[in-house]
This record gives sequence, structure tokens and C-alpha cells, in this order.
Amino acid sequence: QVQVVESGGGSVQRGGSLRLSCAASGSDFGLNAMGWYRAAPGEERELVAAAFSRGGTNVADFVKGRFTIFRENAKNEVTLQMNSLIPEDTAVYYCFLRTFVGLNEYWGQGTQVTVSS
Repeated sequence: QVQVVESGGGSVQRGGSLRLSCAASGSDFGLNAMGWYRAAPGEERELVAAAFSRGGTNVADFVKGRFTIFRENAKNEVTLQMNSLIPEDTAVYYCFLRTFVGLNEYWGQGTQVTVSS
């Protein structure tokens, strides 16, 4: 069955760095995007970054220049390098894979990122 497994996260001080990793397996996904949404307590989820199976990446404006996303396309693996973290980055980060044939979505379990002042 489909699994989306993510790791990383933790607690750092302002200006610190964290690295998140995610791997999807269990299906012939075809054309797809992988990346992370995040959700702070009481707030709507927001897209942080995505990487596409055919190449290319997209990073949200509010983390551009601080976060970078890398993808191993053949293995459906992505890494999010988060630098210069600020308290506003505090949230649960959810890895996702979204297919463009069938429009299916699969989600990881979420990992907590906490940035203190």
C-alpha cells in the first residue's frame, strides 16, 4: 500500500537550521509533485515547497531564500533544507505526494518544527 514517510523536525533557536526528509512508496505514481505543507495551531495549512517528478521546484515566497527543496525523482524522495529559521516557521510540517493522473493525494504523518526566539 502507499506509504509516505517523513522524518526530521525538532526544536531550534532563531537562526538555526533543520532538514526534513520524505519518501513515498507503494504505487506507480506517474507524474506527480512532492513537498510539504505546514499548519500552525489554529491556522490553515499553507504550501511551503514542492518538487515535480519531471523536474522543477516551487518554494513559497515567505520561505524563499531560506528553504530549498531537493528531489530524487526515481525514488520519490524529497529533502527540505530549512535555514535561517524564525519563530513564524513553527508548525507541523506534512509531506505530500499529489498525482496528476487521477488527482490522488497521499500524506505523511507530520513532523513538528519549533523555532524559539
